[in-house]
Amino acid sequence: MRILHLEDSQNDHELVCRHLSRAGVRFEITRVEGLDAFVEATKRILFDLVLADYRLPGFTALDAWAAIKDSAPPPFILLSGAIGEAAAVSAIHVGISDYLHKDELNRLERVIGRAIEVRQVRAAKDRADAELAASEKRLAEFAQHLQSTIEKERASIAREIHDDIGGSLAAAKLDLAWVSRHSTNELTQSHIQSATEMMQHAIGASQRIMMNLRPSILDQGLYAAIHWLAKSFEKRTGISTRITANSENLCAPKPVELTAYRTAQEALTNVSKYAGCGSVQIEISDADNVLTLEVSDDGKGITTLELENPCAFGLRGLRERARAVGGWLDISTVEGKGTSIILSVPLTPLRSFSDEELE
Repeated sequence: MRILHLEDSQNDHELVCRHLSRAGVRFEITRVEGLDAFVEATKRILFDLVLADYRLPGFTALDAWAAIKDSAPPPFILLSGAIGEAAAVSAIHVGISDYLHKDELNRLERVIGRAIEVRQVRAAKDRADAELAASEKRLAEFAQHLQSTIEKERASIAREIHDDIGGSLAAAKLDLAWVSRHSTNELTQSHIQSATEMMQHAIGASQRIMMNLRPSILDQGLYAAIHWLAKSFEKRTGISTRITANSENLCAPKPVELTAYRTAQEALTNVSKYAGCGSVQIEISDADNVLTLEVSDDGKGITTLELENPCAFGLRGLRERARAVGGWLDISTVEGKGTSIILSVPLTPLRSFSDEELE
């Protein structure tokens, strides 16, 4: 064990050495007296422990601690007969490991062992915290990459539906119209009419699917996109849906607009599946340079068990989406009184979006 001893008394230094030797501690000890010599020694050698008298010529052990505390110092133990209990407690509060009166050097080995053990536990905790933070960062980056990949795949599928299925359906509808014009048979006309209606339904379904996959309506602005989403939801489910905004000319970066749109889309999907409500309220605002989207219902609410369900990937995905654009997602719910999902994103740029994200 490499020990740095800040002590102006040679006799007290030798006394400490004897107690350590009697206790069977294997050590190398360096004694310094001045503050400059102390700081210089900590820079030259990586010590395992610092033992320090409290009062020294021109300074105290607290000055020595303040000089090295920002450089990941080793356990620091006060060894003094000239410090009161209150001062010792204050010293420990500022980060010093422990205090031992010089009359109790028989306890020195135990105090050193405890200080080193505490330091090791703290170091292990710091490593675990750092590893956890790194793991969470990697997970967030992966989630962001996954969402980006999903959006690209959705856009690709939407283009294929538009170019292939949509084009084929439109051509088939034109052919049916041609057959209808060139046929006078009533039975044939009846089948043509039925087929045309089914074709129109298929065209409408393909357009709806394309819109869900790639919301091109966002090109008309966030308010227009959310308004279309709300009205489509109301028409499909019969649930009264009201939308309010502080402005119809909301302006936000494209990744933020897409996050808001997907949040509203997922929230409305959850409402239709689970809420059992009679009405939905959507509020959008960009007041105070923060984009806020709130989707509220008057349904049965979400239980704590449902919120903590490890398979609740929809809500977790929304949180990751919000985090990816520098925002956050809050869920407020009361059983039997409804649920509110609130997205908040500061519009002051917190980071630079890549060219790929801005496409």
